[in-house]
Amino acid sequence: MEILLRLHPTQRHDKQIEAMNPVQKKFADQRKKLKNLSTRLFNSKTLVLSQTTPYEIIGEYEHAQIRYYASPNKAYQEPLVFVAPLAINMAIYDLYPYRSLIKHFQHSGFDVYLIDWGRLNYAHRHLNFMYFINAAIPHCIEQIRQHSHSEQISLHGWSMAGVFVMLYTAYRQPQIVKNLMVLGSPVDSYASGRIGQLFKRSNQLISRNHKLKQALHQGSIPPHFIHTPGIINALGFKILDPKGWLDSQRQLFLNLHDPQVLHEHATLGSFLNNMIDYPGGINQDMVLNVWLQNPLKNGIIRLKDEHIELKNIRCSLFVGAGQSDQIVTAAAAQPLSQLTSSTDVTFTLIPGGHLGLMSSQKSANEFWPKLTRWLEQRSTKIHKETA
Repeated sequence: MEILLRLHPTQRHDKQIEAMNPVQKKFADQRKKLKNLSTRLFNSKTLVLSQTTPYEIIGEYEHAQIRYYASPNKAYQEPLVFVAPLAINMAIYDLYPYRSLIKHFQHSGFDVYLIDWGRLNYAHRHLNFMYFINAAIPHCIEQIRQHSHSEQISLHGWSMAGVFVMLYTAYRQPQIVKNLMVLGSPVDSYASGRIGQLFKRSNQLISRNHKLKQALHQGSIPPHFIHTPGIINALGFKILDPKGWLDSQRQLFLNLHDPQVLHEHATLGSFLNNMIDYPGGINQDMVLNVWLQNPLKNGIIRLKDEHIELKNIRCSLFVGAGQSDQIVTAAAAQPLSQLTSSTDVTFTLIPGGHLGLMSSQKSANEFWPKLTRWLEQRSTKIHKETA
């Protein structure tokens, strides 16, 4: 009821409009649209619906916190652990009260944990892949195992976090990861449409200059030079998918009379406009290694003095890609399916783009149930004692 009231605050006013003549209705409708537009532009915080699901903080690791969302009807032993990418805030996992990825899995019988990296800033510019895959993620997962009283977990990573979880699983080779889900993550980065071709051509040009190649490929650029603040990340996300951003603005102006469209546009806008810094060390590993050099295409990556091979992944593996993703295309994500030693691999296309595969209505209707069935079939069912 509370959600309905928030979504339909003008129902009484709508009934008054129905009693008017056509001319009065037209002017009343225009006033309503202008009022809604004014609210969206100048008081958008009152429209935001994200992160309403209650949670408990059960652990910390330096700047990171571990959120726990208990299932009201727990049916499976292994908890589902969401590892968040950097730059984003946690709203994407609990975007709307009526369309929340966390709430969906909670009510599907899974205890849910979310690793929130906090608001990284310039002081964290030195952080890199090895920090996350060999320190932060292992420490957080150990706390989750202790709290959940479960030997094994199911691990989910989207976008950069998909790279985190695949490299963590390949490097640490933990038996505790029973099910691994990697969504919208670049493996053959050069195959990722125009963006991939841009990186491919850039690397070809860089390779002609020995000094420049050495500086960019060997990670000798000081992290403070390539650290990017959140505002740049927010702008970059929109530039990489201009069509998606423009379409959302168009839908808003065409539907200013619809309270739900107003709330959803403000909620998604709040998510996109409140991005967090990328540490310089992460840009070195993600942009100048994964994207520029494209090592994961061959199933191996070098990070400092460590070589990590994807063939070390042996658990059940689910790989997904957005059907209309312009940032990480299906051709860029799908090769992971052939690079591991897993004998249980599923690849699927997901409705939506890079963001939509996590949050769109079509993804919620079509993909979330598919992923849930996959996870249920590979999780340990709890047999409750009967009285």
